[in-house]
Order: sequence, then C-alpha cells, then structure tokens
Amino acid sequence: MKIAFLTAECEPYAKTGGLGDVSSALPVALTNLGCDIRVFLPLYKQIDTGKFKLKKAGKPEGYDIKINNLSHHFNLYTTEKEKVEIYFIDCPEYYHRDSIYTNDADEDERFIFFQYAALTSLEIIGFQPDIIHCNDWQSALVPEILNINFRKNKFYGNIKTLLTIHNLAYQGTFKKETTLKAGLPIEKFFPGGPYELYGNFNFLKIGIEYVDSINTVSQRYSEEILTKEYGAGLEGVLETRKNVLSGILNGIDTKEWSPEVDNYLPVNYNYDTLNLKSEVKKELLKRSHLNYNSENLLIGMVSRFVWQKGYDILNDIMDEILSENIEMIILGDGDKKYLDFFQKYIDKYPGKICLHYGYNNELAHLITAGSDAFLMPSRYEPCGLNQMYSLRYGTLPIVRKTGGLADTVTDITEDEKKGNGFVFENFVPIELMNKIYTAQDIFKNDKAKWKIMQKRGMEMDFTWNNSAEKYLRLYKSIIK
Repeated sequence: MKIAFLTAECEPYAKTGGLGDVSSALPVALTNLGCDIRVFLPLYKQIDTGKFKLKKAGKPEGYDIKINNLSHHFNLYTTEKEKVEIYFIDCPEYYHRDSIYTNDADEDERFIFFQYAALTSLEIIGFQPDIIHCNDWQSALVPEILNINFRKNKFYGNIKTLLTIHNLAYQGTFKKETTLKAGLPIEKFFPGGPYELYGNFNFLKIGIEYVDSINTVSQRYSEEILTKEYGAGLEGVLETRKNVLSGILNGIDTKEWSPEVDNYLPVNYNYDTLNLKSEVKKELLKRSHLNYNSENLLIGMVSRFVWQKGYDILNDIMDEILSENIEMIILGDGDKKYLDFFQKYIDKYPGKICLHYGYNNELAHLITAGSDAFLMPSRYEPCGLNQMYSLRYGTLPIVRKTGGLADTVTDITEDEKKGNGFVFENFVPIELMNKIYTAQDIFKNDKAKWKIMQKRGMEMDFTWNNSAEKYLRLYKSIIK
C-alpha cells in the first residue's frame, strides 16, 4: 500500500496543534504495518534545515509550476524520520513568514501552491501512490485539482483520495477570485454550486464534494458534524456524502506520554505503583506555590483559552468550586478575557488556584500526572488528546459529552463497570458542578473506587497501532 500524506503541520518540524501530532505519529505507525508512506509539507522559515539534516531531492535547480498564467519556483527537500520519508516544498516567497498560518492577502495562494507542488513532486520522485491522504482545508483541493489538471497524465490516472477533517470550524474561505488562482473552472462557482458557500470559495467544501472518502478524528464527531449544531454550515454538504463518512479516533504517543518513562516527572509510576503518584502531586503543588493536603481534590487544566474549549461555563460556579476542598492548576494561553477571569479568582482565593500562562511542556506533563482530575468542558471536541493522556496517567477526566471526549470517557454514575471518569451532557454550569461534586465525594470518601477507576483508565489502549490498523482497513476499502 502506497500512501502520499499531505499536511500543513508535522511534529517536530512544524506544529501548532493536534494536526502536527497526528501527521508525525500516524505515518510511523502505518509504516510499521507495512505501508510505503511519504509525507509532504511546506518548508516554513521556522524549520531548521541543518538540525533536521534536510537534503535536496530532484533537480538541483528546482522546478517551476504554472497555475493560471502565474509561474512559481520551488525546490524539493527530504529527510527521514523513523523510516518515513518526509518531503518539504521549498518556496520562500510563500513559506518564509513569521508564522505557519497568516492573515496575509495571499494565504489562499500559499496552500494552493503547496497542493500543486506536492502533486507534481510525486512524479518527480517516482512515487505513484494508491491513495493521497489529505488533511484539513490546506490540502482539501487535491481531489479536484487532481481531477481537473492531473488526471490526463496516466501517472495520476488511478490515484484515490481520502480527506481527514481534524476540525470542521477551519474551512479555508476566500473570495470568488480564488477559483482562478487555484486553476479551477470559474463556471463551477455559483450560488449553491460545488465551489461556493455563503458567497465564498470554500476549500473544505470542495474537498468534501470531490474526495473518494472522508473521515474525522473520532466516531462521535463524524456523527455530530451532520447536525446544524456542529456542522459549521457544511452539514448539508456532508449529508450528501455520509455514505463515505467515518470516524477513527486519534492515538497518542506512548513513548512521550507514559508515567512509567516520563522524564519530566520527579518519580515514575505505573499501574502497580499508583501510590507514587502523590509524590508528583506534591511537586506540582510546590511549583505552583500551593499547599499539599491529601484530602483536597486537585483539578488540572492544560488548554488554549478559546471559545471552543468551553471555559465560560465556569463563570457561574467558580465560587462554589473554590469554597470546597478543591484546588485548581491551569496551564495555557489565549483570549485575554479568560486570563482576566482566572486572575480574578486567584486574587479572591489565594492558595487555592494557580495559573501558569503560556505553554510549557514540562508543566503540561506535571499537571497531567500530578492532578487528581483533569477538566475539559469543551463546547465541541473533534478528538481531544489531553483526556487520553490523563487516563494513561491515572488522572480522572471531567469532560463534556461531545466528540472524542464522549468516545473515550465513560461516566461512573452511568456505568459502574466501565466508568473511568465524569461526564456531563449539556453545556450548563449546574451539570458540570454536579460532576465535580461527584468526583470530590468519591475522591474523599471511597478511595478504593477511585483507584479502580484510575486503573481502568490506565489499562485502555490509545496507542497509534490501534488507530493505524483502522486507517489501513479504510485505505483498502477505498481502493476496492
């Protein structure tokens, strides 16, 4: 099975979120299952070519691509990561910016060019894939570009396509003129037509319309996006393609996220030595300038502070939470209103709550391991990784019943035999408050039950091997 994997991010080269993790780990897991997979991404200014030992591929002088009378030059670079060949599209004109994504006027052109260059590179390196695996809007035009501009070349004649939607909210919407920039027929842009949505050219809609198969990063999310609440305006288009829509839960990197081997922890622990987890809690509280009390429930949060993540729900219940024997440690950054909100309660309840602003990988690991419970009250969550990390560390999640959170966390009051956390259904403060009270009650009064729940979570298999096997089955079904 030959797979070309197109992505805007890939850790450790370029990452802003979960897409970077997926693009790094999934190809490695697929290679271990016998796939021949090549990853393509732009060569951003931030990527250290020396550190990652990039070398030129193809002609030393590079290549020119003409799209709708505009010609652009690119070079192709490559390196290897865990037996996976990674290819970089080098075009300084487009990719030497201060950030991976921009609000620049040519943001559409940047990722149109990436898709053309990646497709062209397949023939340059002599790699004829069975499937091109596209990810999010930045590569969603590939199925249509392939159909309109590449199929006449027999090299591309039989290639199938898959589009993975990591977050439907980000769609790549631009003005009508982007149709011509993309080298696509302007007659397909009209109200209600395949290229148009609410008056704009929409990368993701076009991908959904023309790709052979679509999947999302959890089963629940693949069902939710067919509804008006979660469909972000594309629910109608998705409904017409639901026969080729499925969900595969992301995995986690257990070489980095495992309490047995985590180098960021003051002491390592496992299923059989859970009592050592309290030593991590003590260290976390010390670094956060909070006092240790074995009876206090410590709730951790690691997140971007944006509307999607749902922290507004805490507005009406923080006084109730912090008046109990509960402490909170938060790590993240984002919208200023959330920082101001947390700061208000730090001032009001000194010694009960700590905010670490920004992102710090060591602290993220400490909070995941040292907290008793991990809070994720998301409005929507396509997959989510933090709840899987916390389960692996014996830290019980408190989550909203949505997307990947619903697929991975089972509420203890709903199912005594499978419960591994606390789940509230509606985005209503009292529902969350009740789940926090339940968690506090079990933590304080039923240590045996708490430990059973911890071990239940630690036993769950969230490795990429499991997810990669499902992707391999999906690839085979697409080819059939």
